[in-house]
Amino acid sequence: MYASDSVPDDLERTAFRKAEKKYKLYYQDTYRTPKKKKQPKPVDLTEVLDFKSVQELYDRKAELPSGIVPVRCGLDRPVFAIENRPGFYFIPGALTIEQQCQWIKESLTSFPQPPNRTNHNAFYGPINDLFIAAKERKVLLAEENPNSEYNPSITTRDAQAWKFCEEHEASSKGNSRKSISASVLLRKLRWSTLGLQFDWSKRNYDISLPHKKIPETLCQLAKKLAAPAMPLGEDFQPQAAIVNYFGLGDMLGGHLDDMEADWSKPIVSMSLGCKAIFLLGGKLREDPPLAMFLRSGDVVLMAGEARECFHGVPRIFTDAENAEIVPLEQQLSHEVDSSFLEYIQTSRININIRQVF
Repeated sequence: MYASDSVPDDLERTAFRKAEKKYKLYYQDTYRTPKKKKQPKPVDLTEVLDFKSVQELYDRKAELPSGIVPVRCGLDRPVFAIENRPGFYFIPGALTIEQQCQWIKESLTSFPQPPNRTNHNAFYGPINDLFIAAKERKVLLAEENPNSEYNPSITTRDAQAWKFCEEHEASSKGNSRKSISASVLLRKLRWSTLGLQFDWSKRNYDISLPHKKIPETLCQLAKKLAAPAMPLGEDFQPQAAIVNYFGLGDMLGGHLDDMEADWSKPIVSMSLGCKAIFLLGGKLREDPPLAMFLRSGDVVLMAGEARECFHGVPRIFTDAENAEIVPLEQQLSHEVDSSFLEYIQTSRININIRQVF
């Protein structure tokens, strides 16, 4: 799911891969000055489509760049489509600042909670209250006796049990048990799943897995946002969601979201946190992709033919100049708990909501 530098040679030569490498974060060669902070290599962003500027032009002069068209629908803000990408819709600033803060908090505290699955399940089993443990500087410690009496705070996998403990307990003299800090685990959180659970090993939905329903508030929001992309007379039915978590240097490689039964129904994709570059390609990796900015609060819809297009996220921007999260920072700075602000200042969260059947 998250791309690495290990890519087959044939994919290295595709237009999509070339675009990924063009926008990916690379650092300048600073081996001669090891004490200096690593500096990102400059990247040419002149060809990146900016729907914020598109909307400003449309609001000011009722004009649009060639190939961009307005979509008439019932939403209270502009929706744009791309003529040569049928089924793709972009809604700039679709989420209020209050909604952004709400879903950032839910994504960090509620959505990774068992029985929802995360990328950590494969090694550590289900982990309860990861965000709280990270805030309290706790450590996940391997239990000495995995066959001990059941304890709801302990999780198991392959006869190995883990529990959160204080830092001093994990580092006490003579303690040779495996451990990892909760803050590291939080930064290594890559995905969580809501509603019907997706089995990454089999690449399909496993309806037998226990799960929590998608929160009703999020369902209603997704239904409203999906309207421009829905077939006439039909309502969107949110049944599953995948939440992606990005940190500095993370990228989401080119892929298709093709496991749902009916591609006429859209994927509703909500962006939260630091600005990113999104690549929208064609039906083949050889098709040159279109690059565009995604900011916190933006929503993308992909339905119909757009569901057959390769897409990915090669870059997020966490520096103050390019992250563009000042309104978020101002809103979250009023919170008693500063942990959410500290996390989102260097992160991006993406909530993708789907109708499975």
